[in-house]
Amino acid sequence: MKTSVARNEIREVMDIRQAADYLGISSDTLYKYASESFVPAFKLGNRWRFKKSRLDDWMDQQSGGGASRAEESAVRPRQKKPVRAAR
Repeated sequence: MKTSVARNEIREVMDIRQAADYLGISSDTLYKYASESFVPAFKLGNRWRFKKSRLDDWMDQQSGGGASRAEESAVRPRQKKPVRAAR
């Protein structure tokens, strides 16, 4: 019978403490990032959960290892309004 998961084993679905350790940031910072939708996360009940594979993809995008969201949805520059002649 399996009693517990080894502390250094990284699971696919992590709680906020495990994900914060994995990312090397504090749990408070990760909680803020999750609630602001800055990092990929989902709630299971009232607790945040993080998929390791989604965090890895997000880190690749953030570090330039993959196509960034800015490249995927290029923002077109706004057209300048015509300048009115001075009176």
